Amino acid sequence: MDNSEFDPKHFVRHLTTRPGVYRMYGKDELLYVGKAKNLKNRVSSYFRATGLTTKTMALVSRIDAIEITITKSETEALLLEQTLIKQHRPPYNILLRDDKSYPYILLSHHDHPALLFRRGGKKIEGKLYGPFPSGTAVRESLSTMQKVFKVRQCEDSYYANRTRPCLQYQIKRCSGPCVDGLIADEEYANDVRHARMFLEGKNQELVSEITAQMKTAAVDMEFERAAELRDQVVQLKHIQEEQNVYGQSGDADIVAAIIQPGGLCVHLMLVRQGKVTGSKSYYPKMPIEISEAELLSNFVAQFYLSGGHELPKSIILSHDVEDMDVLQAALFETSKRKVEITSQVRGQRARWLDLAKLNAEQGLQARLMDKRNHFSRVAALQKVLGFKSPPSHMECFDISHSSGEATVASCVVFGADGPDKKRYRSFNIEGVEAGDDYSAMKQALQRRYKRVKDGEIEAPDVLLIDGGKGQLTQAEDVLKELGLVDIFLLGVAKGDTRKPGLETLYIGSKEDEVVLPPDSSALHLIQHIRDEAHRFAVKSHRRRRDKKRRHSVLEEIPGVGPTRRKDLLTSFGGYQELLAASQEEIAKVKGISAKKAEEIYQYLHKS
Repeated sequence: MDNSEFDPKHFVRHLTTRPGVYRMYGKDELLYVGKAKNLKNRVSSYFRATGLTTKTMALVSRIDAIEITITKSETEALLLEQTLIKQHRPPYNILLRDDKSYPYILLSHHDHPALLFRRGGKKIEGKLYGPFPSGTAVRESLSTMQKVFKVRQCEDSYYANRTRPCLQYQIKRCSGPCVDGLIADEEYANDVRHARMFLEGKNQELVSEITAQMKTAAVDMEFERAAELRDQVVQLKHIQEEQNVYGQSGDADIVAAIIQPGGLCVHLMLVRQGKVTGSKSYYPKMPIEISEAELLSNFVAQFYLSGGHELPKSIILSHDVEDMDVLQAALFETSKRKVEITSQVRGQRARWLDLAKLNAEQGLQARLMDKRNHFSRVAALQKVLGFKSPPSHMECFDISHSSGEATVASCVVFGADGPDKKRYRSFNIEGVEAGDDYSAMKQALQRRYKRVKDGEIEAPDVLLIDGGKGQLTQAEDVLKELGLVDIFLLGVAKGDTRKPGLETLYIGSKEDEVVLPPDSSALHLIQHIRDEAHRFAVKSHRRRRDKKRRHSVLEEIPGVGPTRRKDLLTSFGGYQELLAASQEEIAKVKGISAKKAEEIYQYLHKS
């Protein structure tokens, strides 16, 4: 069935206003699953005449059928939506790639218990401690515990077949319970008890107990034993310093989201008993236009309603989510546990949230700068531009000013490995009318590419211009005048709403318009370069503007040095008062002759 056979107006006209789930199909492929409190209002919003984002329009253009499932409540709709997303993984839904359960540390039930890596959701003999946000966090914790408690971490099959101690015993990472005579059962049980106290967060009690044992050993002149216990105390205190973040109470998952052109990040930070036990960043694809609040709503629903992750007492979000009540009800429905979901926090919980936000921002920046990520984006751009080989030198220009004041043009350079900040340049624009961005762009391009023509610097493979057809025309004219015909032009024009993802590209010519799909790696690279040019332009402009505002007009008057400037400003109390003074009043200042007063007055009041 093609798109012309589907009549959305007719379909929406007969829709119910009850809650439910809608499924959008194109060529018999499930494209998108959504939930709605009011099905008629929600589905009709996709087919309104204005206000749709490019990403949503791309989805709508493919729809040739919609199916509806009515539910008793919005909570039931949310649960059904997540079941369908997990089952069918539609291309236009936010999808989490990592759907594994949390990893845990297992303290096994044996005569000589072991500390082992395990994932939740399995029937395991022993006590699970956690959860941890990633396998790396578990392994780091196990490595630390090896040094402090020396409890075995080998699997039973390995442990049962030992006749002599392994390397872990030799490097003092295990006390060797597998071999008779190396450690008494009571002493090993004491080490296991200490490990259990550590995992339960009883660090203060543990340090106090080991400190008392150390003092007793010293009194009994067991100095070697006392030294071992002292080292344990030092290590435990060091661990406490690393783990304790802004307090010693609290059990929460903190989830922070950030969306920038070229990518998005959801950072999950786990806090148990007041300690940050670890964190992990997720980078789901964003197939349709979405806000941070919508991203968080999708993340929480997919992550926790699947049942594979342990629920905390509270979930703290970086943005206010509209359907918090629905999410809470759905979590209670699936787990029979009350979980607080909030974005309004104070005190130590606010500091945890700030930390999670910072991690999300840094994680996304690191991903955008990652060489492997850059290589894949460059390869995608190569296909879009039709190049035989990946572009290895790309430049982008942008203009920045404050109401025409201190106009600056920026030039950023991206090489084979990403941003090449050593080759960034800024141009102070002079002699153009305030706010004339076209002339400013033309001046910057002429100054830059005259050096290319003269052989002083190498020509880029791609010249990216941030602006519409007008700015692109300036670039075409400059390159034509200089005879640089081998530089490929790429224009980026923002849409009416100026939102990321709504750009129009002019590839090679202002007549050749292209709109890339929202999940295009090539588009993400273009957005990254464009935003870096804008950031550098704003930074350079602010530096120039602030310098200019700090500059005194008196510095430009011949014969008025630092001492005379100071005397003038001191006498009148400031520049504005000096400007209002008469020539005779200026002549009364110490060290200012009548002739010099005339020169100063004339200079201050020249047109």
